[in-house]
Amino acid sequence: MNIKQRIAQRVAQEITPGSLVNLGIGLPTLVAQHVPVEANVFFQSENGVIGIGGFPEGMENPSLTDAGGGYIGALPGAAAFDSAFSFGLIRGGHLDMTVLGGLQVDEQGHLANWIIPGKMVPGMGGAMDLVCGARQVIVAMTHTAKGNAKILQELTLPKTSDRCVDLIVTDLAVIKPCDQGLILLEVAPEVSVDEVLAATEAKLIVEHPVKVMAL
Repeated sequence: MNIKQRIAQRVAQEITPGSLVNLGIGLPTLVAQHVPVEANVFFQSENGVIGIGGFPEGMENPSLTDAGGGYIGALPGAAAFDSAFSFGLIRGGHLDMTVLGGLQVDEQGHLANWIIPGKMVPGMGGAMDLVCGARQVIVAMTHTAKGNAKILQELTLPKTSDRCVDLIVTDLAVIKPCDQGLILLEVAPEVSVDEVLAATEAKLIVEHPVKVMAL
């Protein structure tokens, strides 16, 4: 199993059956592959779909895509709607959870994921609305990028929202932001606590025993 699939599988364990869940662009879209159909989870894409299915191999339809433009399938009973309705769901607090990718997270749990200064982007997308509107926000990302820590004392990229995220799942660890700081809940199999600490610029609160991530 590759790193991204490992992260997606661990995030899937946080999803409650019957919930309405938004999946962000990139790595988060893999989460749906690890949730059994019988869990009756309703996956939403901000571009206007509820009821996302798996990749429709051989039946790709350019009118049926996720927020990143990737082809998706639609489960029986799926619904399609315009962006106004979609963002009404998000801003109205109707989403049980959103799973978003991350560029950085700081020691308080603030997320940066919508822009890199100097880089051209088509728009801010729905990240700001999702962090503010979803009942639970999970960040799914690699722990480092090109050897550099992504969990920092302070953000160096623009903050997505003043709201803090609820959980961070990386290829190395599961970390929970709280009032006291970032609590290290789990480490990945064959990864030590010291290795996680060394790969993290922010201070982590270690409450022994630290569990091993179940995959």
